[in-house]
Order: sequence, then C-alpha cells, then structure tokens
Amino acid sequence: MKADTKTEAEVMAVLNQLTEAYKKQDLDGILALYTPDPDVVTIGTGVDEKRIGLAERKVQLERDFAQVKEISVQMGWYSVSAAGSVAWVASDVIARGKVSGQETSVPMRATFVLEQRGGKWLIAQSHTSLPAAGQKEGESFPTESS
Repeated sequence: MKADTKTEAEVMAVLNQLTEAYKKQDLDGILALYTPDPDVVTIGTGVDEKRIGLAERKVQLERDFAQVKEISVQMGWYSVSAAGSVAWVASDVIARGKVSGQETSVPMRATFVLEQRGGKWLIAQSHTSLPAAGQKEGESFPTESS
C-alpha cells in the first residue's frame, strides 16, 4: 500500500542521509542507518556482493571506498509503500565516481526495506542491481550474453 505523506518523507529522509554518507565515505554514518540485527542483508551489483550482518556490510563498504573516489549517489524515480512499522522502497539510482582515474556513471535500480524502531526508520535490507546487458527496451529477456 502506498505510504502516507509523513511516512514517505521520513523514509526518504533516511535514504537521503544514506546518499550523503556515501558521498562523505562515512562508514559509521552508513552503518548507523541499518538495523543492528545479525540478519540484516545487503546485496550489491557484484557477483560476490551478498553481505549478511553489519560486520560484512562494513567490509563491503571498505572495499567500495578503496576502489572509488569522489563517489556520489543520486536517487531519481522512487516509490514508497508501507504497512505498519515496515516500509519498502523501489528506486532508480545513478552512482558516479572515479574508478582507476576514470569518471564513471552507473545507472542502477535499488530496493530497500525499512523498519520503524523506537520512532526511527532503519534499513533492514537493501539490494542494488544493474539492468540486464543485452536486453533491449521492449524485450522481456536478454538476447545477448555479456
């Protein structure tokens, strides 16, 4: 169900904090936005980027920040839904940065599940993906392998 205006604003404020913390490469700031649960899940775009728990999330962030300079993450279109103390977000995202000295811009898709605890929204799960290579607009399946 579509989130009410207050919930949408609160949830998007958390995700805006996330994008700002990424820009600053603020590990503690990012980790503070996630639930402290041992089963918090983060899935990234890389083959090996499935992280369970904050310790693994931190390892992934350290790797990310070692490989990119001047990172920025910008959210475009998004949809926020909620039921009770749980909200979920789907969005288009563009990540920009310098990788090996080259400027890069990566269009991605992201989803988030947030839980409200003690009046504060925290991320319980996040997932980023890249549109399938070789899949043209209007096609339901990739026709080229990458």
